[in-house]
Amino acid sequence: MIAYPLKQGVMALLTLAFLALLAGSAGAAAQAQGQTVGASGNPLPRFVAMSANKANLRTGPGRQYPVAWVYLKRGLPLEIIDEHGAWRKVRDHEGTVGWMLVSLLYGKRTVMIRGKQRSLRGAPELTAPVTIIADPGVIGEIDQCDGLWCEVVIDGTSGWIERRHVWGVYAAEEID
Repeated sequence: MIAYPLKQGVMALLTLAFLALLAGSAGAAAQAQGQTVGASGNPLPRFVAMSANKANLRTGPGRQYPVAWVYLKRGLPLEIIDEHGAWRKVRDHEGTVGWMLVSLLYGKRTVMIRGKQRSLRGAPELTAPVTIIADPGVIGEIDQCDGLWCEVVIDGTSGWIERRHVWGVYAAEEID
């Protein structure tokens, strides 16, 4: 069997078609569950993370709108609440709302420790040994969430934390 390279344009079209198919299936699943679906075909609201080390939050969906806030933390969890073209209306952990370019966001799930210093444990129970202690504002990647607990990885160390102590995951959301 001989493999021939695809022309760049054809490859791009195939990639776009595949992404549209994925978005369509995510949108169909969201509609079946009674969720709102955005123009991208993805459910609204939903959590994402900031993919850049620096991102501008604007007052409207375009570069012509003033910058309201500048975020300086890659991985920061944000909630997408609306969509307009290549722009996403997002909300941060403090309730600040504005518009961000979609290329500055990605679907990796992260959470932020909230309130006070928190102990993450080796198992989803209060009696489990502590694996890491995290200060408020620390960001970790979600490994899984089930019931009242989420397993989070912070700087390569995994631990379980009650979901009420983090921002970036919904109350009844299951992640695996």
